[in-house]
Amino acid sequence: MGYEIHQNAYIKLLLHAVKHRTSSVNGVLIGRVNDGATEIVDSVPLFHSQINVLPPLEIALIMIEEYYGEKELGIVGYFHANEKFDDSELGIVAKNIGDHISKYLPQAALFLLDNQKLVALPKSKDAGPLMQLYTKDASRSWKLAGSDEGIRLTLKEPSANIVLSDFMSSEKWNDIVDFDDHLDDISKDWLNPDLFQ
Repeated sequence: MGYEIHQNAYIKLLLHAVKHRTSSVNGVLIGRVNDGATEIVDSVPLFHSQINVLPPLEIALIMIEEYYGEKELGIVGYFHANEKFDDSELGIVAKNIGDHISKYLPQAALFLLDNQKLVALPKSKDAGPLMQLYTKDASRSWKLAGSDEGIRLTLKEPSANIVLSDFMSSEKWNDIVDFDDHLDDISKDWLNPDLFQ
């Protein structure tokens, strides 16, 4: 069982985390499951403030499911970035939202941003994902996936970190709109249609 994330989905989540680097942020992963493999084709940045507030989360999930359902895609996982740089623990909020998603899709993924890898990116030649993959184990608890189990997260485009680094140096994160922004001003589009233009 593997997880492959497309470049634009990956970059959108990481730019969201960079934009709100003094807050916890989250988002959902959009894609499809084929023969046990999960393909993540898009992502939706959700919140950067009070990410554990249920009514806005429910509104966001309904809108996302409605929009992507028409495209025969669905929510296949969850992304979380902790507020503190040195915090690499999967917190209760991330687990709870991940649990909610996994009720509908048992093989849902939970990604946790690796802040240290993100900070090292400009000087690093790392071509791997800047996030950790968690999946549910046999006891239905979230467990850090290891390559020894054959469960891996891969980037569809090997150059994704180079593109991300370019976007960061040009401060492209300023263009990211999340659901918090949309709920404050509905003219701001949570789909971020112009981000990669």
